[in-house]
Amino acid sequence: MTRLAKILIMGTAIAILPLSLACAQTSTDGSIVLNGQVDLKTTFSIANTNIGNIAGNVNGSSGSTGNNLEVVTMNNANVSNSQFVGGVSISADQNATVQNTGGTVTLQSQALCNAADVSTDPHTTAVNSTQTCYANDPAALLNASVTNAGNDVSLSSQGVGNSFSMDTNAAYMPVQNAQMNMSNVASTVNSTVKNVAGNVTVSSSSVGNTAQIVQY
Repeated sequence: MTRLAKILIMGTAIAILPLSLACAQTSTDGSIVLNGQVDLKTTFSIANTNIGNIAGNVNGSSGSTGNNLEVVTMNNANVSNSQFVGGVSISADQNATVQNTGGTVTLQSQALCNAADVSTDPHTTAVNSTQTCYANDPAALLNASVTNAGNDVSLSSQGVGNSFSMDTNAAYMPVQNAQMNMSNVASTVNSTVKNVAGNVTVSSSSVGNTAQIVQY
């Protein structure tokens, strides 16, 4: 015999429903991620290098990030992300002198205010992300002098306010992404490159907000 639920208003019956339909079913299967990050202190990175007479490759990097989140799961996922940076400086500097190398030379500087990356492989993925960058200056600086390189030379600098990326093969994937940048984002490359046997690539970029969502 089916149990019934009766709803009354002012003594009058307005509906008779099976008890199993009186409330919505919920499931706790999968991964629930609740992330809240607040950065109120200055973050900086400085790399000073002087390298010479190296037979192989040279890799130099300087990176600074206010808040960072990375989620990787094979389960159904419900992700709530909130990141805030307020009134501080975030900087990454690299000063490099590289001479007489037989391999490649790769030098980079990167300053990020807020970064979040979600990678899932389930049936359902739901993401609600809010990023606020109120820093003084996410700033990246690269001063590089490269001489006598036997292979390619790559120099890059990047400053970013808010970065959000997501990739999933979920059939159902509601995404809410809000990004607000109220900071001065800067990127600078000062370089001198001489006597290179390979290719030379120099790049500098500043981005207030960037988002990439891939469903496959």
